[in-house]
Amino acid sequence: MTKVALFVQLKAKSGKEEEVAAFLKSAQALAQQEPLTVAWFAVRFDTSTFGIFDAFEGEEGRQAHLSGRIAAALMAKYDELFEGALEIKQPDVLADHLPG
Repeated sequence: MTKVALFVQLKAKSGKEEEVAAFLKSAQALAQQEPLTVAWFAVRFDTSTFGIFDAFEGEEGRQAHLSGRIAAALMAKYDELFEGALEIKQPDVLADHLPG
């Protein structure tokens, strides 16, 4: 069962919305290379609001993800693509339903 997660809500800068969508889609390949990442989602709420949700079996996976390639890419592109301060929430998972 997953026990911990990460959630980041992101607001694209005006005119950067499709670049943000492409950037987040491209991160899927990196997520697939993370053995401790149980679930990873990049979502779009509306034209300019996006989110990333990840789940892990434990703190080791969460910390590995936070120090991994997706986090590094997000930090490198943040000022160019996004508005506002980056806020990474670290919730606990109360229940899950995953395949397998």
